[in-house]
Amino acid sequence: MPRGDGPSGLEDYGIRNANKVYWNLPASVLCEEVIRRREGVMASLGALVVRTGRHTGRSPEDKFVVHEASSKDRIGWGTINRPIEEDKFDSLYSHLLVYLQERDLFVQDCFVGANERYQIPIRVISEFAWHSLFARNLFICRQPEEGEHRAPEFTVIDLPGFCAVPATDGTRSEVFIIINFDRKLAIIGGTGYAGEIKKSVFTALNYRLPLSGILSMHCSANIGNAGDVAILFGLSGTGKTTLSADPNRALIGDDEHGWSDSGIFNLEGGCYAKVIRLSKEAEPQIYSCSRRFGTILENVAIDSKTRQLDFYDDTLTENTRAAYPLDYLDNAVIPSVAGHPRNIVMLTCDAFGVMPPIARLSPAQAMYHFLSGYTAKVAGTEKEVGSEPKATFSACFGAPFLALRPEVYAGLLGGKISRHQVSCWLVNTGWTGGPFGVGRRMSISHTRTIINAALNGAMGGARFSVDPFFGLQIPESCEGLPSTLLNPRNTWTDKAAYDSAAWQLADSFEDNFKQFANSAAREVREAGPRKK
Repeated sequence: MPRGDGPSGLEDYGIRNANKVYWNLPASVLCEEVIRRREGVMASLGALVVRTGRHTGRSPEDKFVVHEASSKDRIGWGTINRPIEEDKFDSLYSHLLVYLQERDLFVQDCFVGANERYQIPIRVISEFAWHSLFARNLFICRQPEEGEHRAPEFTVIDLPGFCAVPATDGTRSEVFIIINFDRKLAIIGGTGYAGEIKKSVFTALNYRLPLSGILSMHCSANIGNAGDVAILFGLSGTGKTTLSADPNRALIGDDEHGWSDSGIFNLEGGCYAKVIRLSKEAEPQIYSCSRRFGTILENVAIDSKTRQLDFYDDTLTENTRAAYPLDYLDNAVIPSVAGHPRNIVMLTCDAFGVMPPIARLSPAQAMYHFLSGYTAKVAGTEKEVGSEPKATFSACFGAPFLALRPEVYAGLLGGKISRHQVSCWLVNTGWTGGPFGVGRRMSISHTRTIINAALNGAMGGARFSVDPFFGLQIPESCEGLPSTLLNPRNTWTDKAAYDSAAWQLADSFEDNFKQFANSAAREVREAGPRKK
């Protein structure tokens, strides 16, 4: 494994004859470099606006894992973790080293894991100044104690300008994200989307932490005044970041956490929030951060003369993002460590209008829905989505980042839910009164009311009824909400149309869960939709 520890350390990666190497520049200097190199422009209040090029999101089909002896028997191989042989990796890496000669490079030495007991040093090497600032914003930057030095235990080499040649390199396209667990190294090329850096590190943690009995989770987390911790699982677009940034609760983190025997801890030191249609009224915390010096705004529209931002402009992409340090939030928990959760919320954006705004889950149902990881995509959010909603299942609410088999993470979660008596909830932030195009999206204020009732214990005293399609326990009342909103069937004018849509979605759940038929416990298999 490379052990570079200073300006000469890059040679340990085989990097020689680089031009200027900038080590651990602070945010202020990196901002100057971004402007000087014309990698971005500054908005009126100091945030940096950048463009990621033609790749405005992740490229999951271009992610590979090196098929090597130390990890091959643990990896959950398949469409998520595509194997690439060692000789192909070595060949591509040798070409990468040639590309790096005479180029300027930026290096950031950071940490992941807010709990210092489990903290891991990492290194990010990039050709873009703004990608180096991204790493500084998203990971944990702290000065080591005098005399202390920890060599990086995982490194990302990020080169947007270097492209693969599929015919010879064994990749699908010119874009590649390749992780080599033996060499503790990820290489990224052909894409300017900075999120690939963050998720490559997360994939590495999803390999390492569970092997030590720590559950790595794609979730946000916050804590109430009474010390009650909540974690919120959810895929992109479900409101995971928005709902965890609650002014009445302190934020532990917005996206990635570990759960050890002592409690939960943020794996990162920053936030990466979607900001399309961002407003001060609905998301005051994120809105405030979007106006701070040092925040990176990806693909957000900006007026070239006034430098004013337009968060409603989706010309480039729906996936506009803000990357900022956690301490930009005035209600952030620093260091972002807390005890064991009292509540788990699983978020789904159901565009079919079938799922209830909130449902209480039994432990078996929690395992079923965790393994399912359901949400729905709608037209306008991704190019491949047509005019009709599309059901999407992503195991553990983070399948693209799971290095091991989903059952490993589910087993760890189930054990922790049982051991710590955690209450589990399913919350629909999607449509009500009909599907996308007919009904309307749940309001953030209603969803906040529902979640707060669950977290503060008020929902526990409600009467519950069981829906006939999914067996979910639906509360009959919630203070501050009309009772008709809680049962989705009651919000549809055409009840027969609702029944048909519900059975179709139930069938999709059953088809997806067949992959776990031989591994999930009987009570978990039976916790899914009810047979007709």
